[in-house]
Amino acid sequence: MAKIAKNDFVEIHYTGKIKILDRIFDSSDEQIAKTNNIFSKNMKYGPIMICIGEHNVIKGLDSKLENRETGKTYEIEISAEEGFGKKDPKLMKIVSAALFKKQNMQPYPGLQINADGAIATVRSVNGGRINLDFNHPLAGRDLIYTINVLRKVEDIKEQVASLIKFNLLLPEDNFNIEILEDTLKITSKIKIPASLQERFERKVKLLIQKIKKVEFLEEKPK
Repeated sequence: MAKIAKNDFVEIHYTGKIKILDRIFDSSDEQIAKTNNIFSKNMKYGPIMICIGEHNVIKGLDSKLENRETGKTYEIEISAEEGFGKKDPKLMKIVSAALFKKQNMQPYPGLQINADGAIATVRSVNGGRINLDFNHPLAGRDLIYTINVLRKVEDIKEQVASLIKFNLLLPEDNFNIEILEDTLKITSKIKIPASLQERFERKVKLLIQKIKKVEFLEEKPK
């Protein structure tokens, strides 16, 4: 067992539930997702790797994982303020049902829609008036997470892959990693903007002390 500190890379399994409802809303465990009717075929299930302090998970969970031990399972309570925030009344809007009719949509409480790039939830339908909530669906909710801290990740390639996932948002099959002494080479199928490359290099050198230089290469089409 090892204690977790800020900037450590760790692999975890997680399950989150809404405290007041005792209802699971997310899990990295496929069987738990299926059992609780939240399974998504588009989600990749299994343990996830995060870097403590990098906000790869919600703020409250990130801070409360510090000083925990590997090989143990914890139940961690997260207040609304530490999770997805309090509800903001300014993000509640009333719109005309005619807007839904134009899109051939039938509004009902709980329906989530994309409105000009923002996700909104229908809270109520009263005649020709629709109450839309642009807050995060879990805003205002106290949460409970069950976290299984599997291991501390020491392998540099695994650490780099985690940073690429959260900072460059590249799918695993879109890049290749090579480490030569203190130089990290990332070959990508997608062109990465220079400004993003610079920010990523600073982060890598800060979190992985062995890396002194990062080189980006673009894979040429065959």
